[in-house]
Amino acid sequence: MTLLEVLVAVSVFALAGLALLKATTQQAAGIGRLEEKTFAAWIAENQQVRLRLEQTWPETRWVSGETQFAGERWYWRWQGVATGDSQLRALDVEVRRQKNAVSAEGYLRTYVVRQGAGSGG
Repeated sequence: MTLLEVLVAVSVFALAGLALLKATTQQAAGIGRLEEKTFAAWIAENQQVRLRLEQTWPETRWVSGETQFAGERWYWRWQGVATGDSQLRALDVEVRRQKNAVSAEGYLRTYVVRQGAGSGG
C-alpha cells in the first residue's frame, strides 16, 4: 500500500466518522425534544383528568397554573370552547416550558358533557 492509498483510506474513515457523529448528535437532540413533548402531553392529560374528576364545567376563559414535573417547572392553561350543543364544551389544554412562550410544547383537546343541571358554568 502506498502512502497515497493510506491517506485516501484515512480520509474516507474520517468523513464517515464525522457523518456518524453528526447523525448521533441530531438523534440525541431529537430524543430530548421527544421527551419534552411527551412530558407536556402527560401534563395536559393530567389537567384534563383532574378537571373530569372534579366534575368542573370548563370556563370559556383561560385558566392557568403551574406544576412541577420531572424536576422541571411547567406552565399550563386551559379553557372551555363553546360548541353547538349547550351541554357539550370543548376543553383545550396547553402546556409550556416558559410562562410567556408563544408556542406550546403540548396541546390537547377533549370534550366535556355537562353533568346535571346544577354543575355551574
